[in-house]
Amino acid sequence: MNKIRHLITPFKGENGSIFHADTCVPLVDACQRSMVEFKALARHTYPGERLAKDTEGLNTIGYWDANFEQDWGLDWHRNEGVEFHFLESGSMPYAVENSETELFAGDFTITRPWQQHKVGNPHVGIGKFYWVILDVGVRRPHQKWEWPDWIVLSKNDLERLTLSIRQNEQPVWKATPEIKDCFKKIDNLLNNKEQEPSSKLRIYINELLVLILEMFDRGKLILNESLTDSLRSAKLFLEELGNNPSHRWTIEEMANSSGLGTTRFTHHCKQLTNLTPMQVLTKKRLGMACEMLIEYPDLSASEVAYNCGFSTSQYFTTVFKKHLKTTPQKYRIQEDKQVNASL
Repeated sequence: MNKIRHLITPFKGENGSIFHADTCVPLVDACQRSMVEFKALARHTYPGERLAKDTEGLNTIGYWDANFEQDWGLDWHRNEGVEFHFLESGSMPYAVENSETELFAGDFTITRPWQQHKVGNPHVGIGKFYWVILDVGVRRPHQKWEWPDWIVLSKNDLERLTLSIRQNEQPVWKATPEIKDCFKKIDNLLNNKEQEPSSKLRIYINELLVLILEMFDRGKLILNESLTDSLRSAKLFLEELGNNPSHRWTIEEMANSSGLGTTRFTHHCKQLTNLTPMQVLTKKRLGMACEMLIEYPDLSASEVAYNCGFSTSQYFTTVFKKHLKTTPQKYRIQEDKQVNASL
């Protein structure tokens, strides 16, 4: 049962739900142990010196610099914004959703707010690693992006940039020389204690966005409109639901977490699974219960029921018998016999 249980974190949006920022605890710990050099400006729960209000929408910008083997990594997580990474030197294990790769010097990555990703496998490598996270007001693929008001790209360029990031999810690019130079400017700014950084931060981030758009234009980007439809937002939520089925979900809360209205979410759920949202939830809970019955033999059926989100052990047994044609206790015995027989 080593799944990541915190991935369906609600966000603060139209429905009033709240998304909590990543705290980067392993990085903070590594910094405190002098494993890495760390510089960052940040807001919310991100580590670093506090950002000023006139850069609202910029959640964190910084780097870590590791010059010997590390013993930590950043496990699967999502950010409350679009994240740009640049590896200046060294190498780094990196994964986005189902794609695992090794980053090398000069690699540039982009992750969208809905994309799970991790750095390290399990440990980060030796190298200097930059990041910028900009909150664009969305957490799901179909939602309309709202860039910070200090982004000064022309309307046409900003629309092209937004479309390019939303409708193409290639995670890794080779940074252009101009992008590399832009991160060097950011490095100098982070290490200059004599200047108030807000104005230059805004300039450099605008420059970075222009350079990313130019990189896309050079790469002859192929767009996929289906990446931004509401059906995909529902699909992503339902896939993640298996990570947290024990939560006391209501249909309204599931819809909110997918960024959709209840009617549209229910419709998409039926399209994707031929089941209602609550039927999908029950199926996910039963799957978790079957795992727990085998992996944790010391837990009673009542404890398994509670941990999987069933309101009572009696209801759990009734639902279990209906779907698996046996009781939880008999299922555990049968599976245990099969395991022993195969040894």
